[in-house]
Amino acid sequence: MTEYGRGPGSQPWHPEDPLYGDPGWDGGQPAAQQGGWEPYTGQQYEQSYDQQYQGYQYQQYPAHQDQGFAGSPDAYYQDPYQSSYQGQAFPGGGYQDQPYHDPHQQQAYQSGGHYHPAQQPYAGWEAQGGADPYGTGPQPHVYGTGQHPGYHSTGEPGQTARPGPAGPGGAGFPDPETGWDPGPDQGEHAFFAGGDDPDDGGADAEDGDDRRGRRGGKRRSGCACLVVTVLLAGGVGTLGYFGYQFYESRFGPAPDYSGNGSGTVQVEIPKGSSLSDMGNILKKSGVVKSHDAFVDAADENTKSAGIHAGVYTLQKQMSASAAIEMMLDPKSQSGLIVPEGLRATEIYELIDKKLEQKKGTTEKAAEAGGLGLPKWARGKPEGLLYPAKYTVGDNTTPKGLLRDMVERAESEYEKLGLESAAKKRDMTPRETVTVASLIQAEAQEDADFGKVARVIYNRLEKPMKLEFDSTINYAKGESKLNTTVEDTKFESPYNTYLHAGLPPGPIDNPGKQAMEAALEPTKGDWLFFVSVKPGDTRFTDNHDEHLRNVKAFNEYQREKRNSG
Repeated sequence: MTEYGRGPGSQPWHPEDPLYGDPGWDGGQPAAQQGGWEPYTGQQYEQSYDQQYQGYQYQQYPAHQDQGFAGSPDAYYQDPYQSSYQGQAFPGGGYQDQPYHDPHQQQAYQSGGHYHPAQQPYAGWEAQGGADPYGTGPQPHVYGTGQHPGYHSTGEPGQTARPGPAGPGGAGFPDPETGWDPGPDQGEHAFFAGGDDPDDGGADAEDGDDRRGRRGGKRRSGCACLVVTVLLAGGVGTLGYFGYQFYESRFGPAPDYSGNGSGTVQVEIPKGSSLSDMGNILKKSGVVKSHDAFVDAADENTKSAGIHAGVYTLQKQMSASAAIEMMLDPKSQSGLIVPEGLRATEIYELIDKKLEQKKGTTEKAAEAGGLGLPKWARGKPEGLLYPAKYTVGDNTTPKGLLRDMVERAESEYEKLGLESAAKKRDMTPRETVTVASLIQAEAQEDADFGKVARVIYNRLEKPMKLEFDSTINYAKGESKLNTTVEDTKFESPYNTYLHAGLPPGPIDNPGKQAMEAALEPTKGDWLFFVSVKPGDTRFTDNHDEHLRNVKAFNEYQREKRNSG
């Protein structure tokens, strides 16, 4: 560059410049004459420049004095990228060694390395959405746009500069309508900068549109603030929601329904289920709202330990406390209760009735086998249909229910150590269960169970016939207290009046108390007993005393018939 510089002013290059009059594109004509305008002289430039921008003419910037431009108004405006982009093309298309152009030069140099006005290295800081790199505020030129003070350019390559606001109200000056001073960045920030749409107030906007663009920038700023506010509000709301959920899950009460619910639902609680297991089952069935609510309600109710396995008829969407109370009510449990001492035929009838089956359906299922009986049962379920409460649901079958009873009996007998205890007495498990069935049929009071067991074992050791009326009733399929002489003659292997020893098998299904008595009888010498009346069973080892006790029994029965 020459010492005159290639500033953005309107004067042509100095004649002494080696590139002055460089033959250009059309017949070697000077570039300065092809636009059809007369070049400014240096004197015109100085006068024009002094008149419009007094106070800026001799402003110097020490950072650039070493470039040889101290006396030029353009001395401070040097390419900030000169050190790192020497001789490289910029996005605008210009080159570092030719950063400025004359706004009146309408045609470009096309020879290698020469300046082309369409390739503006800096398309205006405000057009590019950037700020003044030196933070100098408004300057005499809208630098980088290639325009002379007093001219306004649309910023598009190749367009002719036209007069525009060069003073207040122009680029870099406060808006005369609003009084708003956009500052060094011309009212634009990269975050809110628009594109090239004139309606958006971008780089291509006209003069009036430029002001609207700045006002549009305010609108865009307001919209952006609104968006940020909405996002912040949404974030706070989301944080609050999840915070509340965290608090509820850690410290709040467990989700629960209110009231007694409605409708009906059948729920089966399997064997061995804990209260926690029950809570999960009830939640899955729609009875309670949450597992934790049920467990909490069970902890508060001391009777909840009495809830056991079975099928319960409950209601949907019940409060957990209401579900606990209903499960404690025997009426809610859908099950079959088998009392102690019932014969197998009586149990068959109960099952038919409970499952609404035709009479004889369960007996046929028992005769068909497949009940899981142990070998010592000899294929007979009598004595192994354990008295208890059994779950009965919509899908329960007679055979399935019988299997549950046999399984329960084996489990209970194993707990009592039936097989080992039978061996000690040189008996089989079946014989021991038969003893227990006799005890169950003859004993009336709790204190009588061990004594009746002792009488059985003492008679077997003598040996003596048992002569139990209960065996005749079983053989005849009857249930009566008064046994006649004719009854004692009824021919059956179960008639202990005719046959010594134990009957062929159990005569009923004994419960736990009778089984315990059969395994550990009360110590004594009793050989006889008779229940004179309810709560009055008399035991003796003397036959004559026994006959007197029998006489007392007959008198009580006669009085009962006469009074009734």
